[in-house]
Amino acid sequence: MQKIVVAITGASGSIYAKRLLEKLNALDNQVPEWSVIMSENAKMVWQTELGNRDYENYNNRMFALHDFNTPVASGSGRYNTMIIIPCSMGTMGRIASGISNDLISRAADVILKERRKLICVVREAPYNLIHIRNMETITLAGGIICPATPSFYSHPKTPEEIADTIVDRVIDLAGLTIKSFRWGEK
Repeated sequence: MQKIVVAITGASGSIYAKRLLEKLNALDNQVPEWSVIMSENAKMVWQTELGNRDYENYNNRMFALHDFNTPVASGSGRYNTMIIIPCSMGTMGRIASGISNDLISRAADVILKERRKLICVVREAPYNLIHIRNMETITLAGGIICPATPSFYSHPKTPEEIADTIVDRVIDLAGLTIKSFRWGEK
């Protein structure tokens, strides 16, 4: 059984986080325990982009951004996967540099040192050379960079369906089973 921690940073793209939380809630048979770390900027961006505070309404544990007395701050917490969605370039830079100044960057450091799965759903355009090098560093350390670049071959019709083209891919990367559009399948 998976133990997943979801981190939400202040990058634009709260819809990706919202859809992931909704889907994890529905996958309780595969993910009996999942937790969330959310920056204050992430809460502000969520409220701006989505017009609500629904991040308070999910069936999960919520860890405070600066509380290092949580299971995700230690390898003994045995979280299998960390998904940072959306992942700001500042957060990615701190992770790539080994700077653990908050619980998001500390949990990512723990996931990498324990050789577990870190998925960074980066949300920025265009990339500069620093972004690209930080993505390379995280990839070389074992992390997965999954840009929030939606696909359109499934003919998504709503913003949620567009976001799901990324979220379903992230769920696949996390090793979970979900019914989703599959190229070449009916």
